[in-house]
Amino acid sequence: MSSVVHLKDGCSLLLKVRNPSIPVIFTTNVLQDHTQETKPEKSAVKEVNVLRRLKHEKDITVALEYFKSVSNSQAFRHTSLTYKAIIEKLAMENEVDGIQYLLQQMTLEGVNCSEEIFISVLKAYRRACFADQALKTFYRMQDIGCKPTVKIYNHMLDVLLNENKFQMINPIYGNMKKDGIEANVYTYNILLKALCKNNRVDAAQKLLVGMTEKGCNPDGVSYTTIISGLCHFGELKEAKELLRRFPATVPAYNALVNSLCKEFEFEEVSLLLKEMGNRGVQPNVITYSTVINALCEFGDVKMSLALLAQMFVRGSNPNLLTFTTLMKGFFIEGRTEESLEIWNRMFKEGFKPSVISYNTLLHGLCLNGLLFTAMSVLDQMERNRCSPDVTSYSIIIDSFSKTGNLEGATETWNRMVTSGCCPNVVAYTCMVGLLCRRSMLQQAESLIKKMVSENCPPNTMTFNVFIKGLCGNGRLDLALSVLNEMEMQGCFPNVNTYNELLSGLSRQGYYRDAVYLVHEMLERGIELNSVTYNTLIYGFCSSGMIQGGLMHLGKMVVRGISPDRVTFNTIIHAYCKKGGEVKKAVQLMDKMAAKELAPDLITYTSLIHGICEHSSLDEAMIYFNKMLEDGISPNFVTWNVLIHKALSETAFSESSYMLVDGLAKEGK
Repeated sequence: MSSVVHLKDGCSLLLKVRNPSIPVIFTTNVLQDHTQETKPEKSAVKEVNVLRRLKHEKDITVALEYFKSVSNSQAFRHTSLTYKAIIEKLAMENEVDGIQYLLQQMTLEGVNCSEEIFISVLKAYRRACFADQALKTFYRMQDIGCKPTVKIYNHMLDVLLNENKFQMINPIYGNMKKDGIEANVYTYNILLKALCKNNRVDAAQKLLVGMTEKGCNPDGVSYTTIISGLCHFGELKEAKELLRRFPATVPAYNALVNSLCKEFEFEEVSLLLKEMGNRGVQPNVITYSTVINALCEFGDVKMSLALLAQMFVRGSNPNLLTFTTLMKGFFIEGRTEESLEIWNRMFKEGFKPSVISYNTLLHGLCLNGLLFTAMSVLDQMERNRCSPDVTSYSIIIDSFSKTGNLEGATETWNRMVTSGCCPNVVAYTCMVGLLCRRSMLQQAESLIKKMVSENCPPNTMTFNVFIKGLCGNGRLDLALSVLNEMEMQGCFPNVNTYNELLSGLSRQGYYRDAVYLVHEMLERGIELNSVTYNTLIYGFCSSGMIQGGLMHLGKMVVRGISPDRVTFNTIIHAYCKKGGEVKKAVQLMDKMAAKELAPDLITYTSLIHGICEHSSLDEAMIYFNKMLEDGISPNFVTWNVLIHKALSETAFSESSYMLVDGLAKEGK
């Protein structure tokens, strides 16, 4: 099924709904090749042959038909092994209804459910995130002929942990003790992880001690779980102490290395790597890849290459993640050729790129303006049997969106949905943004409504993009109504939502409404940021209401938000436009320098323009020369202001000659 939303002549979005899942109620139709056979004796079909057919049949529907037909033919009575084979196939397809049906059939046929079968059922429920259904099946375990074991309990606990059903974990563990089943190290590791995920690291540490007292020695997973929990809550010092008290393992060190890398604490990381060597623990490819990734994100690709060389020296070969990380680092620095060399090296080393690797390449190419090269990579993915995912398509759609290319974005969208890949909220939001930039507001609104009907509800970012588009097109009335609609959809506005509305109100001179909106933000407990204040200051200053801008500057400082270069430039520009206020602009520029905010091209151009309007060219040239001394090159606007001033003076002064000389040197 599909639905077409028309965008403009020749452009449409094909929105496809998901294909229905396979039927879970078995038909009684026998496969065609079986119906033509003579009805065999009951012993004619052997268990080994049925198992072979079930395990090798790739089509789950055909496998189900065969399972039913072989039973109907009375040539074979299914055993626990054949039930296990078909249940495992259904589990791979997340067909939990079919699994439930099979469990009932087993009971009716008197086939006992083995430990292996029940664990397969629990794995299926875990994969499908059906913890409640798993719990119901668990409680009727003995009704289907299965006895509880420590493995079954462990898998049931893991299903609950997977969905953060912490309140149910303790009762199940209590049942385990009532059944007289001794917990093993796997049980305790699940409990430790549950406690850490539930923000109870202290309780997890106590349980770690209790394990030893009960004769169950913790393993590397136990220590790593606690250390990861401590790192998650920023308790790095305590994590280090714990790490040094127990036998050293690479995963435990990797957990700490990962946390330090997130904070870019490279000196601490270096010391930790040395400590690993001293304790006889060799860093593995995950250790090195984690550090290389952090260095690349920090912008130190040179150091990441040095670490790669160290990997080779120590006999640790890079993996796919290592190459992908290095490629990303080069792309961030704009070094496209080196990135592509890493990509080619990946192939030469025999690695088959994953969809994550391809997405990194796509993002890097788009980041550096190579959109059409990225499109060819999308084709390459399909040729190499690596199906693009929704992220792959979203990267391309976002890039087309930023360049305003509606046709390219629409073509990619259609390619995505026709390939069976369902768009997510990111892809939808990119398209909404593009439609707004093309002033196609009605189509953007229709697409947001489509998101709801396709069970992909818009988020705050989607509404923010729409509000920005509405404000940019002068539709403040509709933008303010969207603010109310957001909450009806369960999306709550954030500071960016209000900043977009404030920008729209300020541009149209609705200052009272803007101030009212700020009060609403404060009442809602939304913290105002520098963008909020800069928007208000710009609105007041651009209308000549400098005192209003200064009032908000004062509020900004009182709230502990430091004015930035945008703040100062806005007020300097306003002073320079107002006659007799240029001296105040100069004083404000001096304050910028005192706050270690170096004046930029906008600062100097505004000041030079103000001086030219209300003073002499000689004075303007003082700041022009100062700008050059600061290493800032004038642009067309700067030259235009100075030339206009020079031509307006009655006498051709020394400053005029200097200006002509400067223009000659610049080749203007």
